[in-house]
Amino acid sequence: MNPDAHTLWRAPRWALAVLLAVLGMLGPFSIDTYIPAFAGIARALGASPVQMQQTLSAYLFGFAFMNLFHGALSDSFGRRPVVLWGIAVFTLASAGCALSQTIGQLVFFRGLQGLSTGAGIVVSRAVIRDMFPPDQAQKVMSQVTIYFGVAPALAPIVGGWLFVHADWHAIFWFLTAIGVVLWTANWRLLPETLHRDQRQPFNVRNLMRGYWQLGASPRFLLLALASGIPFNGMFLYVLSAPEFLGTHLGLAPTQFFWFFVLTIAGIMGGAFTSGRLAGRIAPKRQIRHGFVIMLTVSILNVAANFLFPAQASWAVFPIAVFGFGWALMVPVVTLLVLDLHPERRGLASSLQAVVGSTANGIVAGAIAPLVMHSTRSLAVASLLMMSVGLAAWVFLHRRWPEIGRVATAA
Repeated sequence: MNPDAHTLWRAPRWALAVLLAVLGMLGPFSIDTYIPAFAGIARALGASPVQMQQTLSAYLFGFAFMNLFHGALSDSFGRRPVVLWGIAVFTLASAGCALSQTIGQLVFFRGLQGLSTGAGIVVSRAVIRDMFPPDQAQKVMSQVTIYFGVAPALAPIVGGWLFVHADWHAIFWFLTAIGVVLWTANWRLLPETLHRDQRQPFNVRNLMRGYWQLGASPRFLLLALASGIPFNGMFLYVLSAPEFLGTHLGLAPTQFFWFFVLTIAGIMGGAFTSGRLAGRIAPKRQIRHGFVIMLTVSILNVAANFLFPAQASWAVFPIAVFGFGWALMVPVVTLLVLDLHPERRGLASSLQAVVGSTANGIVAGAIAPLVMHSTRSLAVASLLMMSVGLAAWVFLHRRWPEIGRVATAA
């Protein structure tokens, strides 16, 4: 924690949380905003479904690749410059997407968007721990989690509305406008939270030492898996929403709204509860509660889909409960990741984001198209992805039972 934190931000804590939350949601929001316009973009640019899929893959893998470096750069040059440069590149890339005349141009600028948007989510996590002690950091992280989880559900609604009432170009002009507003807000409001005495030398040898220190740490890798993979048990349904809601549940596009409302409500409820529990129970107990909720509802979801035909009256509720369990535990796991090596919090946030975004890319490009044609397959895949995170946490808990017993003090 920055020893001068109390002098860097004098406005209410919730105002900083909102600023960081919007930074954190930029990446996931940009992934899904244009998905409802896939068919329209393909017709306008003469693109095939495979080429359209490349616009998504270019973003996701650019996002995953550059996440390796955002945090390391912020550990050396400070949090503020990395955020401002990231938003600036995102804004220019969004304008490039809006002006694209060919599918090749769109793929290029989507990749450039992906390379830049990770700065927000990676650096915002490090800023939280720079500014707040553990209990308060968990409360702020919970508030940020609300927005991070809401973004993938809200983005298709916004993108669909813009596509219907304008055209696909409007979606990317909207993202351009967001970039301009966000850059201006952070330029005026975001303080530099990394203390000069805590900065890391920027050279290849020190950078490689940091990657090795974290990448070779089984505790770090297990925590990153526990925080990054379970999200996809819910994200899978968001990516498969047109097939899941329209084909399997027989809902009209105007009725998709209810699925997203329930999912958002679950995430907000879990994140709110996580913040309320900060400092009241041990971190490891809160993580256990979150995994128990996700495991229970996932098993019930699989059983219900095998025993009964999927109906809208019940099939959307398990995803909302799953979101509650995920949002309950992920702020705590994220703070444990950041506090394993306090001197490299930016790098730790980077590598954690790489694990999560790589998993998101695999789910979007391979798993979702494979299982979306069956509600049973969707339910089983969701359970399996949650189980990866659960297995990582159980192994970690047994091998290092002291982790999460008490909050880190520094």
